[in-house]
Amino acid sequence: MPQRRIARMPLHGGRAPAWLFRRMTHLAGAVTMAIVEEFGPDEMLRRLSDPWWFQAFGCVLGFDWHSSGVTTVTCGALREAAAQFGDDLDILVAGGKGRTSRKTPQEIQSHADRLGITDADRLVDCSRGAARVDSAAVQDGFTLYHHSFFFTPSGRWCVVQQGMNEQQKAARRYHWLGETVDDFVCEPHAAISSLQESEPPPTSPPETSCRLNMVAAEAGDNRSATIRLLQEHPDRVLREVRQITQGPTLFAPRQHRVLPENINTRRLMNMIPRLHEAAPDDFRSLLRLDDVGPATVRSLALVAEIIFEAPVSRRDPTQRAGVSGQLCEDVPPAHPATRRWADYSFAHGGKDGTPFPVDVSTYDRSIEVLTDAVRRARMGEPDRLRALRRLSDLSRGG
Repeated sequence: MPQRRIARMPLHGGRAPAWLFRRMTHLAGAVTMAIVEEFGPDEMLRRLSDPWWFQAFGCVLGFDWHSSGVTTVTCGALREAAAQFGDDLDILVAGGKGRTSRKTPQEIQSHADRLGITDADRLVDCSRGAARVDSAAVQDGFTLYHHSFFFTPSGRWCVVQQGMNEQQKAARRYHWLGETVDDFVCEPHAAISSLQESEPPPTSPPETSCRLNMVAAEAGDNRSATIRLLQEHPDRVLREVRQITQGPTLFAPRQHRVLPENINTRRLMNMIPRLHEAAPDDFRSLLRLDDVGPATVRSLALVAEIIFEAPVSRRDPTQRAGVSGQLCEDVPPAHPATRRWADYSFAHGGKDGTPFPVDVSTYDRSIEVLTDAVRRARMGEPDRLRALRRLSDLSRGG
């Protein structure tokens, strides 16, 4: 299993002022076109699916390097850039924050109709699948409120979505990359970025509020058992539910007691006959059903655990499989790798004045130089773009 790159930063509020967001849009478009021109559109999707690169990108655009707001603002700038630059961007954007996220399927279909993309249904299914997984199958205490779907005319895609835990004042960003998703319901994420207001002591494992992780590798038996449960006659399942929730504790597994507060019994009694008739073939098919949400998934998983002795997983999705309490490449704020994000804020400054107020003249010059380099490259004069690449190589000591 590939290692995930995890970013942990404080959660701050704030919005990008209109004068800055306009420039963010232009620079985001210019950077995207430069990457597409040099490496192709698929590479831009790969970079967006890397939380470290995504954070650095937001810093270059002038947003707070230590703020979860970089997610919505960076995605919003890319969305606006796609609207302004059109097909020159070679990256299509759908979705966004709050109500805008619900329009994602229609926006994907609209782009597909305009460009003659034939597999729009598959792209819509991928968008919905990623959202369903992180809202219902992964119950880690973070409620999704942002979903951005990036894709190319060739059908490649990635997802950047974010959830909020109001009690913890924390946010968590989920990255998906279509080319790496072998199974939507088994370890499908490219990365998960956890943004927190405070850091746990480095000597102790971080606290987790994960109630259920149905996409964990070790949850495979429970996923299968959940579908097997729905293939049983509803009367038998309902008898088991009553026995589990109302009978003596000897029917509970050793790991935990299953009480009425763990299972929404009334809802489950109504749902099981309908789900039995729907006859989902596998766990992903179950998630596709419109009336299946977190409570239903959790109830079915707990009942399946008891009836078929198929344990659920409560491993936080940011942890490595099989390693309790250990985050993959977790980087505390004092780590030099984390400071590299702050370094990118020195390109143009930051919205909140850190490390200095946004330098508008330098910002505008960056947009002008990069846009001109892309324009010349597309006209057959790639010298300026190559010069920028050589400058990048020199800055890395290459």
